[in-house]
Amino acid sequence: MSRADGFDAVVVGSGPNGLVAAVTLAEAGRRVLLLEAAGRFGGGLRTEELTLPGFRHDVCATVLALAVASPAFRGLHLDRPGADPGTGRAGVEWAHAPVAAAHPLDGQPAVVVHRDLERTARELGKDAAAWRATVGAAVRAGDPLVDTFLAPLSPPRAPLAAARFGAAAALPAAVLGRTLFRTERGRAVLAGMAAHSMLDLRSPITSGYGLLLAVLAHHVGWPMAAGGSQTVADALVARLVANGGEVVSGHPVQDLKELPPARSVLLDLTPRQVLDVAGDRLPPRYRRRLSRFRYGPGVFKLDWALSGPVPWRDPSVGLAGTVHLGGTLEEIMLSEAEVAAGRHPARPYVLLTQPTVADPTRAPEGRHVLWAYCHVPNGSARDMTDAIEAQIERFAPGFRDLVLARHALGPAALQARNANLVGGDIGGGEASLAQFARRPRYSPHPWATPVPGLYICSSSTPPGGGVHGMGGLQAARLALRRD
Repeated sequence: MSRADGFDAVVVGSGPNGLVAAVTLAEAGRRVLLLEAAGRFGGGLRTEELTLPGFRHDVCATVLALAVASPAFRGLHLDRPGADPGTGRAGVEWAHAPVAAAHPLDGQPAVVVHRDLERTARELGKDAAAWRATVGAAVRAGDPLVDTFLAPLSPPRAPLAAARFGAAAALPAAVLGRTLFRTERGRAVLAGMAAHSMLDLRSPITSGYGLLLAVLAHHVGWPMAAGGSQTVADALVARLVANGGEVVSGHPVQDLKELPPARSVLLDLTPRQVLDVAGDRLPPRYRRRLSRFRYGPGVFKLDWALSGPVPWRDPSVGLAGTVHLGGTLEEIMLSEAEVAAGRHPARPYVLLTQPTVADPTRAPEGRHVLWAYCHVPNGSARDMTDAIEAQIERFAPGFRDLVLARHALGPAALQARNANLVGGDIGGGEASLAQFARRPRYSPHPWATPVPGLYICSSSTPPGGGVHGMGGLQAARLALRRD
C-alpha cells in the first residue's frame, strides 16, 4: 500500500466479485490493490476445518455451477490443469458427483436430476414432455441464453430463446408447478430448485431461479472445486499477483479516506457497508436509495463430520452432490411462506450438500463431511439444529448415529465472519422482482455510484447472488471505459 503515486484501482473486498474485478483490471494493465478485512481472501469462497482435524468444510458456497457457466469465469480459464507461476493460472479441478441433485419424497423413490437431460425427463414419467419443453429447450440454447440471464442489462445474446424461457420464468413457482407439471414429483423438483431464491414461492420470478438451476444441471453440471471452494479464491489471487496486483488481507476499511490515491475504487460491499465507508461522499438522494435496500431472509447452517455416508432410505440420494429436503411443492411453499412472514417453520426446507460424494479428499478415508442450511427470518437468533436434523432423519433414518461432530453458524455468526452477510442473508439482498430491477437502484449502469470513479461490484448489483463474478466483471469493464 506504499506506492507514492497511488494505484489505478483499489478493490475493497475479496469475494468472487471483488476478485474477478481485480483480475479484470490487472489483466487490462492497471495497477491494482486488493484489500480484504478478513484474514483470508475469498469471501464466500472459504474452506476451513470447522469440526475436526482433517475434515474440510466450505464455510459458504460449495456447488459452483454458476462459476463454470458464467462468462466472467469462463474467460479466466481457471480450469486449466497445473499451475504456472508466470501467469498465475493455478488450475482448479472440478469434481462432479454421480448425480447433480436429488429430491427425496415420502413413500416413493426420490426425484433424481442427472447430468443427462433425457434420462432425467424419462424418470419424470408423465412430466417428461414438460421438462423437455422448458428446461430442455433452454439447455439447447446453451451459453447464449445463460449469458443473457447473467448479464440482464446487456443486449440479449439469445433474444428469442430468452423470450420463450422468460414467459415461464416470470411466473411464481407455485403457479408454474401446478400448471406445467401433472405429478407430485415434477412439482416437487421445481419447488426444490426454486426455493434457492429464498423467496415465498408465490412470488414472481421464483420459477426463473428454479428453471435456471435445472438448466445448469444439464448444461454444465453442478460441480465442486476439488479440495474446497477456497482453491478458486486462491487461484484468482494468484492470477492477480502474477499480473502485478498487490493484495492485503486482515485490513478492514472504515472510511474511503484511508485508501491510497486511485483513479477507481470498486467496493465488493453491500449497500449497508457502502454507506458506512462512503456515506459522507454520496449525494443525499443516493444515500436514501441505499438505505432502503432490502435484505432477504437469513440462513442457519450446520456442518457435520460423519463416520460414514448418510443412510438415505433411497440409495440414489447418496449419489447426489446436492439434496433438497422438504417434501412436496405444498410443503415447501408453506415453509418459505412462513419465513417470508417472519416466522420459523416447524418443518423447514433444507438445502443439503454432500461434498465428499464428489471429492473424497475433504475428509479422512471412509469419513464424510456434510453441510445443510435452512432459511430463517433475517437476523434470527433461533437454533434450528433439531429442525434441520429432523428433516434429514425423515429421509435418512439413523443419520444422527453417524455424527462425530457438528458446527453451527446462525445469522449473527455468519455476519461476524463476513459483514456482507447482513442478518445471515447470503444473497447480497432480497432477490424479488422489484429489487432485481433496482439493484441497488434503477440505472443502465447500477455498478456506478454518483461519485466519479466509485463503483459497487458486489452481489447487491445485477445479476445478484451466486458465485458468478458478473458484478465484478461489469463494474471493472465500466471503470475501464470511464477511466
